[in-house]
Amino acid sequence: MIGQFRSLNFINLFVLFFLVYILRIGLYVQLPESINTGFSEVGNRLLISQSDTIFTPFTNVTLAAIVVFIQALLFNRIVNTFNIIGKSTFLPALVYIVSSSVFTPFLFLSPPLICNFFLLFMVYRILAPSKDMAFITTMFDLGMVTAIGTIFYFPFIGMILILWLALLIFRPFNWREWIAVILGFCTIIFFLGVYYFWNDKLAAFYAIWRPLTSAFPIFVRIQLQDYIVLLPIAIGLLLGFYHLRENFFKSFVQVRKTFQLLFFIFIIAAFTFYLKPDYRINHFHLAVIPVSALLAYYFLQANKKWFYEPLFLCIIGFVVYFQFV
Repeated sequence: MIGQFRSLNFINLFVLFFLVYILRIGLYVQLPESINTGFSEVGNRLLISQSDTIFTPFTNVTLAAIVVFIQALLFNRIVNTFNIIGKSTFLPALVYIVSSSVFTPFLFLSPPLICNFFLLFMVYRILAPSKDMAFITTMFDLGMVTAIGTIFYFPFIGMILILWLALLIFRPFNWREWIAVILGFCTIIFFLGVYYFWNDKLAAFYAIWRPLTSAFPIFVRIQLQDYIVLLPIAIGLLLGFYHLRENFFKSFVQVRKTFQLLFFIFIIAAFTFYLKPDYRINHFHLAVIPVSALLAYYFLQANKKWFYEPLFLCIIGFVVYFQFV
């Protein structure tokens, strides 16, 4: 399968669409009676009364599959446009779809999944070439995007650090660009605050930011059997890191900087879970983009077919199997 997706073959689009639903077959067979997706929090934040069961389980899973498929194509376009892995292929889309299906909660439509649209847009705008004055505008826009993403899913506020890290990695220091990030973010938050004020809910507006005062947890309870599915992915990531290290200084400067940015996205996505009091595993949807980039890099660089093909099939097998157990 990896060999098939190493080329830009139009038929791969149909295979990808089919694969999205194959990876959800266990869920379609055993649909839950109801799904608590977390969208009620978005409604509460916008002072709109909304139930978490706005969609039936079947509709929710189907819409999530369509969203993942669209995001995979967008991610694939970004990777190919900026030559991140060294060749134009459908591997990024393939790996993105698989990575977005690792855990059963990933298969539902949820705020973190929607926030990946914002994150993809941010990565694209950061990598897209622009002139100095235009980049100030870009940072202002991305500050607003981060604020909108924060309204959808509060831990997304951590991505404001990504914008500053991107400035450190890609740009010479320009204080206007750094300030533009804050101004863009505060613009959306200001209008949100005015909206709360008009509705006489200013105390609720202050409560939105309370998680920022939470202490980082020292202990996190982990059920190891729930994470066995990550074993083949971890192997792929380690091998991808090995190949990246081998070729790091042979790559274009832009590619090296891009992988540094993706690394920081992974770190921030991994460590902002504590900003949500009722933490759910679907938070780690935010880490799918950097994980997919590194896995795609490995599967493109790997030359031992007898190993990388079974490894990928093992990942798919684990994903489907653990939906039934």
